[in-house]
Amino acid sequence: EVQLVESGGGLVQAGGSLRLSCTTSGFTGDDYAIGWFRQAPGKERERVSCISNGDGVTSYAASVQGRFTISNDNAKNTVYLQKNNLKPEDAAIYYCAAGFSYFSASYYCEDPQFGMAYWGKGTLVTVSP
Repeated sequence: EVQLVESGGGLVQAGGSLRLSCTTSGFTGDDYAIGWFRQAPGKERERVSCISNGDGVTSYAASVQGRFTISNDNAKNTVYLQKNNLKPEDAAIYYCAAGFSYFSASYYCEDPQFGMAYWGKGTLVTVSP
């Protein structure tokens, strides 16, 4: 059974940093991509970053480019989202999700229209002014 568990959320002051973790289990031998998404109250869900495991393709939303960094530690089955210089508008519930492909999964990161099938339950990030 595929599972994704987010952790690392919390309260931080504007300008501060947080590192979110997405720990995975139950993955098969197929290539996969992990996306980080966020949803604030009253707003649509937004994909903020993505990484494909096989070839390391990454992508970022314009709103977080240069402030957030996604990375993958295969030995720990964990994908991280390092978030620096946080702003009040970064406050949201952050979710990680996975998409699988028999071949390269990089298309998940190259085109946000490709939906991911497996989702974690989310972790809350609050940013105080």
